[in-house]
Amino acid sequence: MSPSRDDWPIAAAMLQFPAVDRDGTSTLDAAPEAWRASFEEIRETGFDLVEINDNWLRVGDLSGRRLDELAGAGRDAGVDLTSVCVVRSSVIDPEVGLENLAYSHRTLEAAARLGAGVVSVGFHRPLTSEQRDRLWFWTAQGEIDAPDDPENWQLAVARITELGRHAAQLGLDLTLEMYEDTYLGTAASSVRLVTEVGLDNVGLNPDVGNLVRLHRPIDDWRETLAATLPHANYWHVKNYHRDEDPATGAYTALPAPLELGLINYRHAVRDAVEAGFRGTFVCEHYGGDGLSVAALNRDYLRRVLPSAERMAVLDGREALVASAVTDPREEMVS
Repeated sequence: MSPSRDDWPIAAAMLQFPAVDRDGTSTLDAAPEAWRASFEEIRETGFDLVEINDNWLRVGDLSGRRLDELAGAGRDAGVDLTSVCVVRSSVIDPEVGLENLAYSHRTLEAAARLGAGVVSVGFHRPLTSEQRDRLWFWTAQGEIDAPDDPENWQLAVARITELGRHAAQLGLDLTLEMYEDTYLGTAASSVRLVTEVGLDNVGLNPDVGNLVRLHRPIDDWRETLAATLPHANYWHVKNYHRDEDPATGAYTALPAPLELGLINYRHAVRDAVEAGFRGTFVCEHYGGDGLSVAALNRDYLRRVLPSAERMAVLDGREALVASAVTDPREEMVS
């Protein structure tokens, strides 16, 4: 049975949690009690699912014993560590791609040990010095994947396929996060990539918020989602206010709650579910008390997701379509 608005998996991202504590201790070296305190803060906002973001903690660099301590900290706090997100560790980085590939494999192993079900990866690279100096990093140009380099493209397909097969062996789904100026930066390129990989456990993370916030012309978010949602298996959701003035070339974008920004998530969620999406939503928000805004976004999603009755109708339609597909063996009978 498919989930409905009451039990659909919705996780908190950990964007607001730093990798170094106020006393200067790295999360890699932190005591389990410190991890538990972060998870308890998330639990107090009403979340019971957490995405471990490696901006907070690189689980692929933890020993087996420390991974068990991390899992225990989650249990003690009352949250499930449902997924892991690998950030800015592109497996086709021209300088450290092989190192990032090895790290991604370690992260898959770590995620499986933690009991997570999904690992999210992408091709975005570390922030440039100019991006780090900006109030909002997306207002400066980041690194760009070679758009017309067939060898680099094939390397991307090969390395994602390698990770996807490893994930499948571990019982994990792999999801590919959309991000500007990478091979996951447009709908067409993202769909082409996931199609060429061609593994059932590899899908898209259609994080269109990453694209809507850019201070430059963008593709229509509705067209992007229409193309990518049929391939989605996991979804970072966030929204932005956006203004454009073609006469002056001015573009502005600021973080917004899901229901107030440019992207109409009521329609986006409806279309996703009707396209077959049954994956986890992860609530992200930059700026301010992002965790509280994420909680608001979670409650909004609960309101716009289909009821159990509506999901039963959709599941019935899918079953009807599946049963209408002719068994090739029947065509052989004369």
